[in-house]
Amino acid sequence: MLSQLRQKYKPAVPKILKTLKTITFEKKKHFPVKPEIRKLFSKTSDQPLLRGKKGSAQKFPMLKIGAVFSGGQAPGGHNVVTGLFDALQSLNPKSTLYGFLDGPSGVVDNKQIKLTASKLAPYRNQGGFDLLGSGRVKIETEAQLRGALKTAQDLKLDGLVVIGGDDSNTNAAVLAEYFLQKGCKTSVIGVPKTIDGDLQNEHVAISFGFDTATKIYSELIGNIGRDALSAKKYYHFIKLMGRSASHITLECALKTHPNLTLISEERLTLNQITGKICDLVQQRSKAGKNYGLILIPEGLIEHMPEMAVLMKELKEDKLSSSSKAVWELLPERVRQQLLLDRDPHGNINLSAVETEIVLIDAVEKELKKRKLQGKFSPLAHFFGYEGRAGLPTNFDANYCYALGQTAALLIAQGFTSYMAFIERLTGPVSEWTIGGMPLAALLEIKGRPVIGKTYVDLKGKPYLRLQKQAAKWALEDDYQCPGPAQFFGAATLTDTVPLIIRC
Repeated sequence: MLSQLRQKYKPAVPKILKTLKTITFEKKKHFPVKPEIRKLFSKTSDQPLLRGKKGSAQKFPMLKIGAVFSGGQAPGGHNVVTGLFDALQSLNPKSTLYGFLDGPSGVVDNKQIKLTASKLAPYRNQGGFDLLGSGRVKIETEAQLRGALKTAQDLKLDGLVVIGGDDSNTNAAVLAEYFLQKGCKTSVIGVPKTIDGDLQNEHVAISFGFDTATKIYSELIGNIGRDALSAKKYYHFIKLMGRSASHITLECALKTHPNLTLISEERLTLNQITGKICDLVQQRSKAGKNYGLILIPEGLIEHMPEMAVLMKELKEDKLSSSSKAVWELLPERVRQQLLLDRDPHGNINLSAVETEIVLIDAVEKELKKRKLQGKFSPLAHFFGYEGRAGLPTNFDANYCYALGQTAALLIAQGFTSYMAFIERLTGPVSEWTIGGMPLAALLEIKGRPVIGKTYVDLKGKPYLRLQKQAAKWALEDDYQCPGPAQFFGAATLTDTVPLIIRC
C-alpha cells in the first residue's frame, strides 16, 4: 500500500539541520509590539527575531517535552511530532516526548502518552492527527491556565509544542506568558498549521498542510473540468474550504484555470456576484458553451456586505428592514443553515452554509429575467474535509519535519513564546533556513489578544496573476487537470511548492 511505502520516506533535511548539536540561534531585529499587548504580555513582549546558525558542538541535558495538536487536521502534523522526537533523540537519547490527547484539553487535564520510536513508526509521513487526536478548546480561563501549569509542573516539562493555527498559537503565547509569571521553566513554542493558508507573516510564507490540501482539491477540480468538457451540459459551482481567507481558492484557481473564481476579499455584494456569473453564462452561451467551472471560497457569504450585516443581526436576534429583504431572497434550506448552532465564539458554521446554493438560486432567477437563450444546468459541490487528512506531499512532509526539529532546538536552548519558522521554501530543501518569530509581535486586540488572520492581498502577485488570466479563462476552456499528488519520480513532479508563494 502507498501509505506503507510512505512510512519509509526519509524527509529531506536542510543543511543547517544535519548536525543539530552545532546549531545556535542568533538574535536579530526586534519587532514593534502594540502597547496594549505589552501590558498583557510583559514577560514576553521584548523578544528579538531568532535565526539559526552553525556554531560549536554543544552538550544537551535530558529534556522532557510535550506536543499537542490543536484545531482542525492538516496534512503533515505527524511529521512535526516525528521531527521533534528525532531531534530530541539526537540531542540527548535520554530525552522524553509526551503527546497530549484530544487537543488542548489534554494539556489542561494531563491526559498524555509517552511517545516512543515504535509508537511513532506507523505515523511517519501519514496524514491526519489520529496519533493523538485534536480539539478546539482555548486555554484562557484561570482554571484552565492553572490546570496547564500543574500539568507542566507534574511532568517537569522543559517545553510544550503547540501545533496549530492562529487561535492555537495565541494559546501558545498566553501559556508562555502565564508560565513565566508563575515562575515555571516550561518553554512554549508554536508551529504554524492550517490548510487555510491564513497564518502568514514576514517569516512564515505559508502554514503547513496548505500544499497537500490544495493539491487534493485541485485534482478533484481538474477531474470535474475534464467531465465538463466531456458532457458539455453542466455548470459546476465548487465551494472550497477556507473559512475567512480565500488562499485555497486562489491557489486552486491558479492550478486548474476555472471559468470564474470568486475571491471573498473583493467584498462584492450578492447582486454584483450574481451579475458577474450571469454575464459569464450568457457570454459562454453565445459561444455555444452551456457549461463551466466556478470556484467559491467557503467564507464568501460572510464577506458580502449585506450578508455580513444580516448575520450580525441574526446573532443579535434583531433584523432591520434591509436585512429582512435579504432574508426573504434566500432559499429556505440556507435560512435554516444560518440558524444552526454557533461555535463558542458566536461564529456561524460556514462549512454548513451552502453558499453555492445561494448563488445558484440567485443566478437562476436573474437568468430567467434576462431570458437566457441557452441552457443553465447547475451542480453544487463542496470540497472540505477531503483535503484535511491526506498523505502529506513531499513539500509538507519535509516542511513539517524541519518545523519539528526547529521547535526542539528552540526549547533546548531555552527560548519561549516563539513560532518556529522555515524560510527560503521556494528553493532546494538543502538551502532552507530556520528561526523563531516572537509570538507577542503577532498579537493584536480584538476583544481579547489574538493573532490576526492573513487575507488575500488584492495587490499581491498571485491575485494579479489570476486577474490577468480571468478574461481568457472565462471564455476559453483552459481547464488544467493536475492529477493526484506525486510521491515518486522526477523532482519536478514530486517536490513542487504552492504557487502562491512562487509568484
